[in-house]
Amino acid sequence: MNSQTSLIAEYRMLSTANVSDGLDRIRVDGTPHGIGPLWDSCGKIVGPACTLKLVGIEEADESPVLGTLSAIKRGHAGDVLVIDHGGRMDINSYGGVAGFTTRHHGLVGCVIDGVTRDIDEYKDLNLPVYGRGFIQQSIRNRCACAGYQIEVELGGVPVRPGDLVIADENGICVVPRNRMEEVLGFAQLFKSIEDRIIEEVQDGADPVTAHEKVRYDLMTKAGYEPT
Repeated sequence: MNSQTSLIAEYRMLSTANVSDGLDRIRVDGTPHGIGPLWDSCGKIVGPACTLKLVGIEEADESPVLGTLSAIKRGHAGDVLVIDHGGRMDINSYGGVAGFTTRHHGLVGCVIDGVTRDIDEYKDLNLPVYGRGFIQQSIRNRCACAGYQIEVELGGVPVRPGDLVIADENGICVVPRNRMEEVLGFAQLFKSIEDRIIEEVQDGADPVTAHEKVRYDLMTKAGYEPT
């Protein structure tokens, strides 16, 4: 069995489109919608999830600022901070000090089901941050922390601590920790088939024939075998 480190290295060679195809093949919904990079040159993220849940200020007692810092402290170098704020667009979910702390502790990025401010600071830190948009207001006294290193959601997709999170300009994928090798194998297979189609078309093949030859429309169906 491959180590998690080697699996993550192989996932870095793939796009979220490839990984989404792998998830389709095993019939796992790991593709939240509407969450993307918050600036044009935002970097790719691949790593295990370190989770945080934010809720309305009346729903919990812990400060969202202190809860965020506690979540980051419990993460490990190479982790991705995942913030579940239920898709809220009217309240900030993160911030520059938290971003600095994220980078300082070796986490590789942040994915938010919500909005954030301090985009300029994340750019300066070279810290990739993905979310639903941006806002200028502080997080202070506007929400609360309901827990960290617990199961959360991104756009209705469950995320557990240690699940693989991959984010790029196409969107986000979440791969259950116990299915990482399986999804990787299918994602690599489908990418190789698409690369072969492109190569054949470049060499003069009819594009329809090239697709039909590999039964492209059936690739993510159970039992598919490449020809």
